[in-house]
Amino acid sequence: MFPPAITEFWRTPSPTSRLLCGDDAFGVTVDAALEEGERLTVITTADGATRVRLTPAVAGALGLDAGTAIDAPEFGRRLAAAGITLHGADHLFYFTSEAREALHREPDDPSVRPLTEADAGAFARFEAAASEQDLDDAYVELDHWAVYGAFEDGRLAAVASAYPWGRAPLADLGVLTLPPHRGRGHARRLVRAIARHALARGFELQYRCQLDNHASVAVAGSAGLTRFGSWDVVSPDSHH
Repeated sequence: MFPPAITEFWRTPSPTSRLLCGDDAFGVTVDAALEEGERLTVITTADGATRVRLTPAVAGALGLDAGTAIDAPEFGRRLAAAGITLHGADHLFYFTSEAREALHREPDDPSVRPLTEADAGAFARFEAAASEQDLDDAYVELDHWAVYGAFEDGRLAAVASAYPWGRAPLADLGVLTLPPHRGRGHARRLVRAIARHALARGFELQYRCQLDNHASVAVAGSAGLTRFGSWDVVSPDSHH
């Protein structure tokens, strides 16, 4: 259903990891090579299977070893007891293999085009018209790896930008439409256009949003993306 690059990234164990405890429904993998910001991550795929990846230090803090019986409620109890908090899960959306084929056959809409440094003035006006919260949530930047804009009456109404996500073959996406221009399909057209850009360069587009961001979930659906699962990571404020 999903392209192999996506499923392999999320489901293939790294050479430095090993299964510590759990089963097919809820498994814990320990990996000493995880970076500090991802010393504890939780991926739950749409079929309900959960994989926790953590460092040996975090496993020790949670009292986990090869003989531990673990499921989601027990894991939650151990997190609370150790004072470890998670950042808050994101939905993960991708184009399925079938949806990618439809993307390739579709031309970009005339209202959508790549943005360059020559659009700095228009982008500055766009930022000035957006709220700080919207800008923080969307994380769209003119100097990202790929940036597209949608125009309405000569003004920049919506922007999408993407950047390579770590060492993964994924391009992480942000998209923002100014409030007066919402509900007109700008985000949908931008997502599809920037997806074609990413695919042409060997990347799969990744669309993330918080679980309670219903408007963003709706954009993902309208753009033809399919939910792969949810992803969470240890909070930057967590002391372990």
